Amino acid sequence: MEENQTWKTVIDPKKRRININFKEIWEYRDLIVLFVKRDFVSKYKQTVLGPAWAVIQPLLTTVVFSIIFGSLAGLTTVDVVGQNLMMPAFLFYMIGTVTWSYFNSTVSATSNTFIANRGIMGKVYYPRIVTPISTALSNLISWGIQIAMFCVIALVFSLLGIAEIHLSAYIFMLPLLVIQLIMLSTGIGIIISSLTTKYRDLAMLVGFGLHLWQYLTPIPYGLAMIPEKYMWLYMLNPVTPIVTTMRYAFFGSGYFDLGYYCLSVCVTLVVFFVGLCMFNKIEKTFMDTV
Repeated sequence: MEENQTWKTVIDPKKRRININFKEIWEYRDLIVLFVKRDFVSKYKQTVLGPAWAVIQPLLTTVVFSIIFGSLAGLTTVDVVGQNLMMPAFLFYMIGTVTWSYFNSTVSATSNTFIANRGIMGKVYYPRIVTPISTALSNLISWGIQIAMFCVIALVFSLLGIAEIHLSAYIFMLPLLVIQLIMLSTGIGIIISSLTTKYRDLAMLVGFGLHLWQYLTPIPYGLAMIPEKYMWLYMLNPVTPIVTTMRYAFFGSGYFDLGYYCLSVCVTLVVFFVGLCMFNKIEKTFMDTV
């Protein structure tokens, strides 16, 4: 009798290093939407200002950077020696802050995937990769709000004569930059989440590591501060070309090197691939360790 039964869903052990069933993920798209809503709502739940914090946080950070690094420290806000910034320092810091905010929040949230969701993962079957996907998409909503805020402020500055808007052709790279940012932050996050199932101490270092990483990325200062002989070493940071290209796209001037950008893309792909391999391996046994 059992031989004649047809099953709608068959769960088999995964034997390949990377086993991502895109058809299955698409079938669980409603669950992804549900998780995205859950993550976005829970982030601002029981707060007085609610989603307005998505705008307030980068604004406050930009003000602090403008005062400390701009006015007091007097750090340069240009990416190429000899170039004049077409935008006020406030916009320079804001676009970097908005970009880093997405990277930081996605890595932080994704790095806690297995531990934070062990309850539901231990009871219900669904493609585990759905969880980091929903996290990345949820944070993308906040990023969309923040980038819209940046565009509005830039437009106001232009209308008041404080700045001139000079969009460059690199603005068409914006979707590619966003996809790369999603892959990089998700890849790093799932690598950390895979390791923290056994080594909980790593979770304590994530915040400190990201904070240090931020200052190793040209967000509170321009790339012109970096000596040319150390530029290749600095560009090993895959976030750097994303930030500088983002500024070039909106400001119309800045730094872009195709070789360094391709290196950043290669590092991103390697990190994402390694992350998927580790995620695929750990998800089989993580319930025994968390």
